[in-house]
Amino acid sequence: MEREEPIMNLRTEQANPRSERVDQMTSFELVSLINSEDAKIAAAVNLALPQIAKAVDVISEAMARGGRLFYVGAGTSGRLGVLDAVECVPTFSAPPDLVQGIIAGGNAALTRSIEGAEDQPDQGRTDLMKQGLSTADVVCGIAASGRTPYVVGALRFARSVGAKTVAVSCNANSPIAAIADLEISVDAGPEIIAGSTRMKAGTAQKMILNMLSTATMIRLGKVYGNLMVDVKVTNQKLAQRACRLVMRLTGADAETAARLLARANNEVKAAIVMQSLGLEYAEARQLLDDAEGRLRAVIGDESL
Repeated sequence: MEREEPIMNLRTEQANPRSERVDQMTSFELVSLINSEDAKIAAAVNLALPQIAKAVDVISEAMARGGRLFYVGAGTSGRLGVLDAVECVPTFSAPPDLVQGIIAGGNAALTRSIEGAEDQPDQGRTDLMKQGLSTADVVCGIAASGRTPYVVGALRFARSVGAKTVAVSCNANSPIAAIADLEISVDAGPEIIAGSTRMKAGTAQKMILNMLSTATMIRLGKVYGNLMVDVKVTNQKLAQRACRLVMRLTGADAETAARLLARANNEVKAAIVMQSLGLEYAEARQLLDDAEGRLRAVIGDESL
C-alpha cells in the first residue's frame, strides 16, 4: 500500500513567502496582496481545461441517459458544491435532484463547522447510499487537500456501484485522484494564510464547478445562443428576465410576452415556440419534448 504524503508537505499547506509579513501590512497592502495572489488562479485553472472538458462530457452524457451529478465535499469544498448545485434550479430549471450537493455533517454544516465530520469515510458512503446512487450517476469529490476521508469514502462507494467519478483537488496525485476515473487538479499555490484553503483553493474550486455545471447545461440544450431560456421564474427579477427573453426572441411587446408566459406556465421556451410558430402550449410543449428541450431544434436560428 502506497504511503500517504504527510500533510505538511502538501502545496496547500505551505507558507507563502510573499505574505510572510502580512501582520505588519496596511489594509491596502493586505488587500492588494490578496488580489494579486487571486489573479493567478485563472491561469492555474487554464492548465486543467482538458480534464474539465472531459468531465463535462462525462456528466452531460450521463444526464442525457437519466443520470444525476453529486458533488461531495467537507467544509468549504462541500459548501461550494451545495452552492453550485442549488443554483442549477433557478438558472436552468433543472429538477432539484439532477445536481445535488452533499456536505459532511449535513445541512447544519452549511452554516457552522461540524467538528470531525470530514474524518468519517463511512459517512461519505452512507450519505451517497441514501440517494440511491446507481451506475447512471456521476460523483464529483471535492477536496482542496485531495485526501479528505469523507470524500475518499464517498468516491470508493461510487466506484463500487459503477458510477462515474471525478476528483477535484488542489494537490496533484492525491488519494481521491487515485480512486476517481478522472482527476482535475489545480495548483493554486500556497495561501496568503498558510493552509487557509477557503481562499485561493476555494476560488479555484468555485471556478471549476461553475464550468462543470454551466457547460453541462449548455450541452443539454438549456441555453439558446447565450441566453438563459430555461430560467425558472421564482421571483420578480426572474419574471422580468423571462419577459425580456420572450420579447427579444420573438419581437413581441411586453404585454404580449407577459400573456404568453402566463399561458405557457412561465416556461420561456414554450412561450417562444408558441409565438414563433403560432401554437398553443400543449403543442409547443410536445415539440420541445420531442427535441429533448432544445429550442434551436424547434425554431432554428431565426430569433438570433
